[in-house]
Formats: sequence, C-alpha cells, structure tokens
Amino acid sequence: MTHYAYLLRCADGTFYAGYTTDPERRVDEHNAGEGARYTRGRTPVELVHVEPFESRSAAMSREYELKQLRRAEKATLADDGGP
Repeated sequence: MTHYAYLLRCADGTFYAGYTTDPERRVDEHNAGEGARYTRGRTPVELVHVEPFESRSAAMSREYELKQLRRAEKATLADDGGP
C-alpha cells in the first residue's frame, strides 16, 4: 500500500503537513471539519504538495521533515510541487 506525505495551504495562508494513504479523501475530511484540529478553523484547505512512499514510516518521517521547514520553504514546495 502506498502512503503519502502531503502539504496543505489553509484559507488563512498557513501550511499544514500530514500523511495518509488517500490524499484526496484526507483533504475532503479536512474540509469537512473532520481532519486535524489545526485545520478545522482554517477551511477550505487546498492540497499543494504530495509525495508517495512505500512505507508508513517513510511517509511519517517525511511529514516530520515538512513540519520542520520554514514557511518560505513550504511556500516553495507548494509552488513547485502541486498534486
């Protein structure tokens, strides 16, 4: 099963990083208010970057790396690597 690390742009311009097995379903969950607490007040969210991985642990490691990036670095990823 493929796992994904992803980056969302929230309505307030902030970014949120996560991991999932189904990026489109997960974005729908975030937009429905069923996702992470962080995104609930920042809808709608837009999927701006996604990376596939063979294992859950690899996707989780990349999610952590994405969370550690500076805002400008996240913006560069968002501009360069959309879905």
